[in-house]
Amino acid sequence: MKSIANTNTRKTKIVRHTDLEVYQRAFQAAMEVFHLSKTFPSEEKYSLIDQGRRSSRSVAANISEAWRKRRYPASLVSKLNDAEGEAAETQTWIQFAVECGYANAESTRAIYAEYDSIIAMLVNMQNHPEDWALTKR
Repeated sequence: MKSIANTNTRKTKIVRHTDLEVYQRAFQAAMEVFHLSKTFPSEEKYSLIDQGRRSSRSVAANISEAWRKRRYPASLVSKLNDAEGEAAETQTWIQFAVECGYANAESTRAIYAEYDSIIAMLVNMQNHPEDWALTKR
């Protein structure tokens, strides 16, 4: 299994998905989307609010699932790819929030950039699944 250097900054063994830096960052980013969306108008409850919250939470959820499917590199990559897609979708909902006037560009710049970082981490993991997959010993 991979050392934490490329995706995790801590120097501890990764035992569960919650130990992954990418998971921790995705979870925190989803919480930021949640708090941001609490300020949106009620008419967006079943569209922008719901979609943004769902996609942001799905990033962390797909990382969790990928971690448990790491016995098979193709399954790991597939779920990481799903997480990457959900992260990009979340960025789109953030863009809509800005364009609709529910959030300003300055206040969302950091969260948007955080999703860029999360996507980069996911792509790195997808490009090197052998470093993350369980192997028979």
